[in-house]
Amino acid sequence: MEQRSSAADLWPDPPELPLPVIMDQRWLDAVFLHWRIPGSSAARFMPSGVEPDVFDGSSWVGLIGFRMKGAGIGHGPGVPYLGSFNEVNVRLYSREPDGTRGVVFLSLDANRLPVVLAARQAGIPYVWSRIRSWGTPPRDTGDGASGYSVSRFRKGASSRFSVTPDLGSVADDPLSMHVTARFGLHSRFRGRTIHIPNTHEPWALHKADLHELDDGLISSAGIEVGGPPESVLYSPGVRTQFGWPRVVTSTRG
Repeated sequence: MEQRSSAADLWPDPPELPLPVIMDQRWLDAVFLHWRIPGSSAARFMPSGVEPDVFDGSSWVGLIGFRMKGAGIGHGPGVPYLGSFNEVNVRLYSREPDGTRGVVFLSLDANRLPVVLAARQAGIPYVWSRIRSWGTPPRDTGDGASGYSVSRFRKGASSRFSVTPDLGSVADDPLSMHVTARFGLHSRFRGRTIHIPNTHEPWALHKADLHELDDGLISSAGIEVGGPPESVLYSPGVRTQFGWPRVVTSTRG
């Protein structure tokens, strides 16, 4: 079998986005940290009708930071102030019986309270936090590090992490594709499991070295990891659109 040699080769074609488009936004200066965890650790967080999406015999938990930019309703312009903010999330990876893949968010920290309150009404576990980003190219810090710090206004959990990107490299391995080629999220809403689809071009993914890590968000979400992350990635970002949600039919007894 011929070995694929680029991220474009590995990147799957995104499914057609169900209309109408409900949101348009950009995710910039993304840092991805991922740890291997047992499937049983992830399974207890899966909504009905989905199960952990396993890679290399394991589930994976991610700590991801990025700058939201220009989020707007439909194809409209970004909402002033509320449409641009920093976000850090903890997430797992899910799969439906028909193969539809997604993410399950354990927490999403953001520094816009109205956004947090609106998202929580839709069943998305946002948390209001003070978040700072720094060193993201071209705003270089001198040591090349790019990172995020989080301090929650309630419950006390915090995080600080940064990476040194190798902008001359390309992360085209299957694990990198597994944790970034995600075209939707699974969530609980009013007692049902829903899938909210999205679409975007392939991430421009770069390998990165871990610069610093002092995280309490993953353990606060109920997952324990040990040691440094197995996967460390950086991307300058993508533009994405979200489509109309659908209800996932549960297969559990």
